[in-house]
Amino acid sequence: MTARLLAGAAALLASALAAPAFAAEVNVYTTREPGLIKPLLDAYAEKTGTKVNTVFVEKGLAERVAAEGANSPADILMTVDFGNLIDLVDKGLGQKVSSSTLDGAIPAAFRDPGGQWYGLSMRTRVAYVAKEDAAAAKGLTYENLADPKWKGKVCIRSGQHPYNTSLIAAMIARDGRDATKAWLQGVKANLARKPAGGDRDGAKDIAAGTCSVAIGNSYYVGLMRSGKSGPEQQKWADAIEVVLPTFKNGGTHANVSGAAVAKNAPNKDEAVKLLEYLVSDEAQGIYAKANYEYPVKAGAPVDPILAAFGALKIDETPLVDISKNRKDAAALIDEVGFDS
Repeated sequence: MTARLLAGAAALLASALAAPAFAAEVNVYTTREPGLIKPLLDAYAEKTGTKVNTVFVEKGLAERVAAEGANSPADILMTVDFGNLIDLVDKGLGQKVSSSTLDGAIPAAFRDPGGQWYGLSMRTRVAYVAKEDAAAAKGLTYENLADPKWKGKVCIRSGQHPYNTSLIAAMIARDGRDATKAWLQGVKANLARKPAGGDRDGAKDIAAGTCSVAIGNSYYVGLMRSGKSGPEQQKWADAIEVVLPTFKNGGTHANVSGAAVAKNAPNKDEAVKLLEYLVSDEAQGIYAKANYEYPVKAGAPVDPILAAFGALKIDETPLVDISKNRKDAAALIDEVGFDS
């Protein structure tokens, strides 16, 4: 009996030593707060047995990966804002991926034509509107924000913030530089206060009666209405309605959170598998629940708070075309003295 037990124990030990602790491994460098993506990465690890190592890089992601060079352990570079994704490609830090799963799930406007970066979730640039002005804002377009009827009623953060330069660059791509300059001058004339603060300050100022309409990202409303940002911000959210503005003859402007496979990824195949998981219905639903972001995949579940905003028609101007106008957008903001 003792000999058999010892033999069995030896066999189990040999099996444990021979088998890896994880089926595979993948390293994610991210500028996104770990808490925001942890539910997704935990779900993937549990589903596949893959070990996901996460490195949070608050600033200087591109610089860090470039400095690590060929020895970089990074497999996936994950960040917010398509400008940051394009910057990674421009600096030669990504590599081409061929995946019918990614191409099939992500609209062409929200991925790199060369297969070097992919949008994984969307945040839209919406209007927070005082409840008493909701009827007047029905059918609002971004162009309408320059209408004199909103004089002294508009709040917005700095025009030079990436959320706004993205919107302005999209307008240049659609309407041209001259029309966009005139629009910026009109919006400036309608401001209730100097551009400042963050998006949630727009809701705060509406609650205080400072303005009637503010431009902000959609997911902030989810954070405020859910109570995750505290009872005070929940009151700000209670003071507003959300309107989904569109460009004239277009849709609602969206930015993305996304990722690229690193140029020197030691685990490229595993990196692609993780990206493919992130556009599955399961993962897109986790994005929606955890971060109040819109799924990039059509038909994936939307959080009820966002669904209550109404039917969303996304503008189809390719992000790569918008990106070409971001420097011009920043120059226009200074040219009209928007933030002064």
